[in-house]
Amino acid sequence: MSEHDTAETSGTEPGGPAETDERDRATIHYEEDADPAHIESETVAVLGYGSQGHAHALNLRDSGVEVVVGLREESASREAAAAEGLTVVTPVAAASEASVVSMLVPDTAQPAVYDAIEGELEPGDTLQFAHGFNVHFGQIRPPETVNVTMIAPKSPGHLVRRNYEQGQGTPGLLAVHRDATGEARETALAYAHAIGCARAGVVETTFREETETDLFGEQAVLCGGVAELIKAGYETLVDAGYSPEMAYFECLNEMKLIVDLLYEGGLSGMWDSVSDTAEYGGLTRGEAVIDDHARENMEAILEDVQTGRFAREWITENQAGRPSYRRLRAAETDHEVEAVGARLRELFAWAEAAEPTANEERAEDERVQADD
Repeated sequence: MSEHDTAETSGTEPGGPAETDERDRATIHYEEDADPAHIESETVAVLGYGSQGHAHALNLRDSGVEVVVGLREESASREAAAAEGLTVVTPVAAASEASVVSMLVPDTAQPAVYDAIEGELEPGDTLQFAHGFNVHFGQIRPPETVNVTMIAPKSPGHLVRRNYEQGQGTPGLLAVHRDATGEARETALAYAHAIGCARAGVVETTFREETETDLFGEQAVLCGGVAELIKAGYETLVDAGYSPEMAYFECLNEMKLIVDLLYEGGLSGMWDSVSDTAEYGGLTRGEAVIDDHARENMEAILEDVQTGRFAREWITENQAGRPSYRRLRAAETDHEVEAVGARLRELFAWAEAAEPTANEERAEDERVQADD
């Protein structure tokens, strides 16, 4: 059965976070909650054929939905999409044929693509996203007569496709920014059903919540926070006279082992799996690293996200040709831990042969950002 809790997270954007003891659990939808009829007779335009685009297009097609893929004439992805038997046209032509348009090109490319297809959107159509950045921060402003929804699988595209083919599903998010027809949620849920997300569960959220939590998580924890923690730990050990190789193993390589435990069993599962010595040391010393000052910095990062300050900075950075982005990325590549890691990772070549998906996904995403 689907979970219908006390209060749903609906398409109405919240004014602010609730107190912890008053916060309602989100509604989770499953296959039995979806009516495929809301999409099975429609044509869906999938704009982009990268990480998410190829998975959505193929899963929709295999669910019996009429799909047309929209790609630039010079896109390197055209051949791959056509090889799968998909109809490939330009984004404008795809939008003109479809009643549901799924915007799956990179965030930075979306405004230009939207400007090109806007004239093809008709009243009652659905414009769908997998991330809320451009809608939430006003870079894309669809007409009032069009549904604006989000279906966002919480997994890279290759896993969305693999799970679907294996008869399994990938959890996803559902949000409704605008319900112009009165059936926006039903259409989005039917889409989630067709790509396999409803098999695992579709969590209802809002564009605001998805966008702000996503950006905060990336910056403060998953990408920015973890990278700086690793570098600080590595540098602390090397500066104290320990070998770079040992510092790499203890502060970067073993991060994967811990993250796998967290993914499988949460914090409790991780603590149960490490040694008692590691558990006691972590429990008594961890707060000395992530202290009140770190929390204050996290709150400042969240404020930058909530006020749109980060969004404006990133938009301006792209308009200027990404000078700071390129400089910071080059500095990261030149850090000593990268050279040490490149040598040591050769010791794990056998693991790469068994599990190459992370590198493949990174290469695919870079190609998509360049081509689509």
